[in-house]
Amino acid sequence: MGLAASRRMLARFVVVTAVGLAVSCGSDDSGPTIAVGAGDSMESNLLAQIYAGALARTGARTSVTADLGNRADYLAALDAGMVTVVGEHSGELLTFLNADAQARKPEVTTEVADKSAPVRLSVTEELNRSLPEGLAVSDPADGTDMRARVLLTEATGKDVRSIGALAPRCGEIQAGVAPVPGVLRAAAPVRIAGCDFAGTRPYPDATALRTALLDGEIQAGILTGPPALAPGATDGLTVLADNDYAVRAENVLAVYRKGLLDDRQIKKLNYVAGELTTDELAAMIRKVGEGAAAAEVARTWLDNHAL
Repeated sequence: MGLAASRRMLARFVVVTAVGLAVSCGSDDSGPTIAVGAGDSMESNLLAQIYAGALARTGARTSVTADLGNRADYLAALDAGMVTVVGEHSGELLTFLNADAQARKPEVTTEVADKSAPVRLSVTEELNRSLPEGLAVSDPADGTDMRARVLLTEATGKDVRSIGALAPRCGEIQAGVAPVPGVLRAAAPVRIAGCDFAGTRPYPDATALRTALLDGEIQAGILTGPPALAPGATDGLTVLADNDYAVRAENVLAVYRKGLLDDRQIKKLNYVAGELTTDELAAMIRKVGEGAAAAEVARTWLDNHAL
């Protein structure tokens, strides 16, 4: 579903609540307030607080507009100009905007000998080509890997260490799928190139998925995000490597409206991308889940990274 459909969803929002106002770090309070949007997930709110705090340190006035709903909803708010910036995942956003997109890797570095062959694009390059007019993205946070993970029991995975090695057997395997808590919602079911399982069934959480695997109820598990967000979820299990990106790259990035941020502010978003890692983001999401205020968690992270 594209932004045209998303605009129709925007009609649901009669009142938008701005929370977590960030105080400007500069002396110029005459400019417009940069509203950073957040969906319903803890990760979305946390990223909004990080971006708002970082932008405030350029001297801008910022606010966080929270609880905007799911991906279609907060992208509709961005499209309508209700907010200026939102946090996203590169692969999920590409899937949402272009269901036929082919790119899987964060970067494409292999030279193609046949110059007449189709140009291979990275996820970021194809995403930039798929963005609606008026929107742009920051650098992706290369240190974040929010992809789904495929899990096997240690017995099943004894000679299988990667998704590529599992691929020839996928058609014989029943798999389970479970979410990790707090992350941005998936645009579609997890797509694993070259691996079509015989069947899949949903589980409510990572604990239930692990139990089903260890009990032999299923032969493979799909965790829809990094295991760091579900401590203990992979105990006694093998997490398959995916160096070939059978699961499309998922790096955190900011989406913003063109013409509303100056060069310093765009560079600040890119500085955030250069510092953020999967483990740090997971730890922050867990803190928020335990009751910490997202704005305080974000401020501490920004301070620790001199941002």
